[in-house]
Amino acid sequence: MTTFSSAVFPVETMDVPGGSETIVRGARHLFASLPRAFEGVRRIGVLGWGPQGRAQALNLRDSLAGTDVTVAVGLRPGSSSVAAARAEGFSEEDGTLGDWLAVAGSSDLVLLLIADSALATHYRDVFAALRPGTTIGLSHGFLLGHLREVGDDWPSEVSVIAVCPKGMGDSLRRLYVQGAEINGSGINSSFAVEVDHDGRATDRALAWSIGLGSPYTFQTTLSSEYLSDIVGERGILLGAVHGIVESLYQRFRLGGVDTVEAYERSSENITGPIARAISDGGLAHVRDVLAPEQREVFDRAYTASYRPAREVLVEIYDEVASGTELRSVVLAGQRLAHTPMTQISGSPMWSYADDVRAQRAQRNLPIDPFTAGVFVAVMTAQVDLFAERGHPWSEIVNESVIEAVDSLLPYMHARDVAYMVDNCSTTARLGTRRWGPRFQAVLEQIAYPVADSGAAADEALIKAFLTNPVHEALAAAAALRPPVDISLA
Repeated sequence: MTTFSSAVFPVETMDVPGGSETIVRGARHLFASLPRAFEGVRRIGVLGWGPQGRAQALNLRDSLAGTDVTVAVGLRPGSSSVAAARAEGFSEEDGTLGDWLAVAGSSDLVLLLIADSALATHYRDVFAALRPGTTIGLSHGFLLGHLREVGDDWPSEVSVIAVCPKGMGDSLRRLYVQGAEINGSGINSSFAVEVDHDGRATDRALAWSIGLGSPYTFQTTLSSEYLSDIVGERGILLGAVHGIVESLYQRFRLGGVDTVEAYERSSENITGPIARAISDGGLAHVRDVLAPEQREVFDRAYTASYRPAREVLVEIYDEVASGTELRSVVLAGQRLAHTPMTQISGSPMWSYADDVRAQRAQRNLPIDPFTAGVFVAVMTAQVDLFAERGHPWSEIVNESVIEAVDSLLPYMHARDVAYMVDNCSTTARLGTRRWGPRFQAVLEQIAYPVADSGAAADEALIKAFLTNPVHEALAAAAALRPPVDISLA
């Protein structure tokens, strides 16, 4: 289990299966302690203005208002984001907006939030610009994986920390703004200390996380975060969702239902009532609210889907751990510099999304038991894989459940899964396009024929689900969740 201490922030112990974890509960009254925790940091440079760059720059600037710690945004020459950063109040005149290497060289904490492929290409330029004593900040472990792949290392006399919000950048900003008025809502974050040259890295990372508005912050390692993050976005957070909804839509259409009902029972069901049920009561709650005859349908779908999904997830994990997945992202980034990526939204099912959304006010959509069984099976398979590979429970439930139901699925509900895929980071988008069809294939070719064969559900798998330690871990994490849902208005 993970344990750490802080000289600035109060730490708590959270009971999890098999032991406990040390966490810090975020709160706005802690903003007053940020300058002390940021000792030695008078300028934070945020490199990049993608979803995470924008959200983190704005959140940190707001949290540090009135202190002597400034936040500056650094952008590459010719960046199309300059006007957007200016519109949010960053400017060349006051030194809070500038060339990315100049900002890197003049900052004490440099947050590397540019696109992964660009970071892989230009990280040496950034490293060369840093002053001794600077702290590098990362929001996931891609760069660590790349350095290992190419046999390179961090610059000397520099600390390296990570704070990794468990949600997309837009969610991070929206919930932070909501948190000013409603229960301090925000996005949970993990933190990691990779290199600590001055003994202050832990408090610096915690200050960064609290400044982002994280309700609770838990410890991991950069290597563990890299694996869970990249696998998760190819799994239940994005890639698997795409494959599941496409396969279910086709299944329902072949079963004779019309296009709108097929969409409602697939994508709309997962992003709406199923996601809300998990968020409100956990994974087992989805099954508990079903009528007895519906539970039989859930159980058949669950036990037919669990093992095929687990096999794909194991393959993804091993591809990420071996560096194969990372190499594909770097190579794709080089290709995409000349040829834009095509979109997946041309698939027929997405043409009915507007019709379904238009009918929401008149419909109270019930949980479809078959869809619920499939989705919960894939989510549980990812949980079990992460637990088997030794990830801490806070990381497991955030990367496999909380980030999905409290950040990503609400956005998919508002806009649709295809929109999310076509507008996410290049790394996540590439992974979804590679692995989403794999999930679709194993469900259509292996899981659904078993579910339709008339065979009874595997009682051992259902018992394993009902007694899974994830329920205990989710309950502990839920106690730290502010009771507010993200506003997408």
